Amino acid sequence: MAWQDGRPDRGWSSSRSRSWTLGPSNRKPTPQKGAGVTTDLEKRRAIEQHWAASEAGDVELEHRLYAEDAILDYPQSGERFVGRSTIAEQRSGNPAQRHFRLRRVLGTGSVWVSECVITYDGAPSISVSIMEFGDGLVAHETQYFADPFEAPAARARLAQRLDPGS
Repeated sequence: MAWQDGRPDRGWSSSRSRSWTLGPSNRKPTPQKGAGVTTDLEKRRAIEQHWAASEAGDVELEHRLYAEDAILDYPQSGERFVGRSTIAEQRSGNPAQRHFRLRRVLGTGSVWVSECVITYDGAPSISVSIMEFGDGLVAHETQYFADPFEAPAARARLAQRLDPGS
């Protein structure tokens, strides 16, 4: 998708307005910089852009979805990060080569869940992210990580195989 002036779409436009505009395809809303998202469709698209920006290494766009005073919790490591800039700094400080593949996004209203495969130096980890919106931006995110594991042989006849990295 391209911006209305033909530039490739890299996220929100530079307008300070709190509105959304339709790009040339007239199919996907494109959030404008500083815009809070209010409809479910806008939230879904903003979350999809968040993960696409994570994959592209666009730190600014990746974190534009968060409120200035947003909270990010990693319950498994017992860490809490407070503030958009702190969240961005801790993520950009990860030395691993990372890739992100969004599996699905589910939600309505103020609570949204996304499931993503994140590879760290080639090793896949499955992430579930719970995002809570307030005033059109993510106010609180809780993210869980799980490494793939071998299923017990006793269940083999009952289960259909999934590729944990896809």
